[in-house]
Amino acid sequence: MPSSDASPASRVTLDAHALNRLVDGLVETGYFVGSDIVDAGLCRALHDEIRTLAAADALHAAGIGRGDQHRLRRDIRGDAIHWLTRESQAQRDYLQLMAELQRQINRALYLGLFEFEAHFAHYPPGSFYRTHLDSFQGRANRVVSTVLYLTPDWPADGGGEMAIYATDDATRELTRVRPEAGTFVCFLSDRVPHAVLPTRHPRASIAGWFRRNASLGGTIDPAR
Repeated sequence: MPSSDASPASRVTLDAHALNRLVDGLVETGYFVGSDIVDAGLCRALHDEIRTLAAADALHAAGIGRGDQHRLRRDIRGDAIHWLTRESQAQRDYLQLMAELQRQINRALYLGLFEFEAHFAHYPPGSFYRTHLDSFQGRANRVVSTVLYLTPDWPADGGGEMAIYATDDATRELTRVRPEAGTFVCFLSDRVPHAVLPTRHPRASIAGWFRRNASLGGTIDPAR
C-alpha cells in the first residue's frame, strides 16, 4: 500500500478552533461539517490507498445489518468497503488522529467513547445509500459517526452528496455535503438521519464510528 509523504507528527494535531466548532455542532444541531480536521497530505495518501485497493479488487460489497442479520441489498446501499486495520502508515496516522479526537470529545461531552472503527468506502457511478440511521436509540453502540471525503476536484455535477435530515423528520432535508477531499463530517449516530445521493462520479471516503463499550464476557457486541 502507498505510504504517506508527510511526517506523522504533522497530521495528528487537532486544530483547537475546529475542535471547538465540532463539539458545538454536536451539541447544538447533532452534526458538524468542516474542512480543517485532516491534513491534505494524509487525505491524498488515503485516496491513493483506496484507488490501489479498488484496482486490486480488494474492496467488498457492503451490506446492511450486523451479525446474523447482515445481508446484501443493492437497492439500499451500493458501496464497496475495506476495513482499516493499520496495515499502512496512512491508516495508522488517520486512526491516531481519530484516537485524539475521541479523547477530546470524551473530555468535552463525557460520552464514554471506547473505541473507533472505520472502513474505506467506494461508490461507483450510479450508486447510493438510502436514508438511514447508523444506530438506534436504546441500542446505541455506535455513538458518534464520522465521514472523511477523499476524492479531489469533485465536479459540480458529480452528485454523491450526503443529505442530512432533521432528527424529528427524516424527510426534511437540512443540508447537503459535497464529497470533496478534506471535508469531514461528524454526527450523532442515533439522532441524525442521512443518505448518500446517487453519484455520477467515483466517490471515495472513510466512514467511521466512535463506540461505547458494550462488551459481554470480553466480546464487544455487536460483532463487526
